[in-house]
Amino acid sequence: MRYAQLVIGPAGSGKSTYCTNVFEHCQSIGRTVHIVNLDPAADHFEYPVSVDIRELISLEDVMEELKLGPNGGLVYCMEYLEDNLDDWLSEQLEDYIEDDYLIFDCPGQIELYSHIPVLRTFVDQLKRWDFNVCAVYMTDSQFVSDVTKYISGCMASLSAMIQLELPHINVLTKVDLLPNKRDIDRFLDPDVRLLFDDLNAHMAPRFRKLNHALAELVDDYSMVNFIPLDIRNEESIQYLLSCVDNCIQYGEDLEPKLKDHEQDDADD
Repeated sequence: MRYAQLVIGPAGSGKSTYCTNVFEHCQSIGRTVHIVNLDPAADHFEYPVSVDIRELISLEDVMEELKLGPNGGLVYCMEYLEDNLDDWLSEQLEDYIEDDYLIFDCPGQIELYSHIPVLRTFVDQLKRWDFNVCAVYMTDSQFVSDVTKYISGCMASLSAMIQLELPHINVLTKVDLLPNKRDIDRFLDPDVRLLFDDLNAHMAPRFRKLNHALAELVDDYSMVNFIPLDIRNEESIQYLLSCVDNCIQYGEDLEPKLKDHEQDDADD
């Protein structure tokens, strides 16, 4: 069995920063991870790239040759990847053996997670290649600053959850940039009644039934909860990583690693 995180979320939500910090954290604890770039528009990385979609296709080339805009070009690139999963990507991943751990850094176009089936096809292929996969959905904590934006973020996350049908973890990123971290406490484990009251306070009375339906939807799908991430805090990174590992059952079949003196004692 091989293991993978699919790091998704809107543009600017901190996906690549998360990948960089998880890679550095794993290096510091002696754990090996490999990062795969699936963003054909990326041009700079703070982490070493093990597999890069730009070796197959790049957004810049597509926009130039097909005269497409950024959004249309990105969709074309991802559909091209979909057509080449069995050839190009299979060859790129064939060297990764049992118990290898991959992190896929995905593009930030929300349509890819909401209704375009490209990533669903990609996920299904990973499963056929014996990958245990978890979706890690990133939301900027500065975006979720009030209840209306919070509901919007929940709906986007829920859409991705339903589309991909994967073990799913929602993350509030950039918590370290908040002037007061207590501002997001009520959004981590929300009380639906308070959400309902807040929505009514922000909107006209004619939206009362709609607000009630939205609040109930968030409550019904109680999986739409968020883990705050402070990238300056190693414990915060380790906690999130352990949550992902638990989702994909990473480490359950691994042999414990012994330190040198422990290995000598075991040999005696």
